[in-house]
Amino acid sequence: MSRREVLVQLDDDLVTRLDQLASERGTSRSELLRRGAVAVLDAADLRRADDELQAAYRRIPQDPDVVDMATRLATATMPEW
Repeated sequence: MSRREVLVQLDDDLVTRLDQLASERGTSRSELLRRGAVAVLDAADLRRADDELQAAYRRIPQDPDVVDMATRLATATMPEW
């Protein structure tokens, strides 16, 4: 996968904290920022999926009978630990 350099402006305190964490973790500031960017994008994807799921349930609510049957089935098949 190719990489592209991106200019990001950060305040001195944030750079210091990133450098300290990178040092503690044995990685680079760039790697921490890449991981942070991925985490932000993943969180946005999860939020979008959750919003879509909630909207679907508002359009077509769960059938209470189906929920009741699923609950009974789960209870009946749950192992006794």
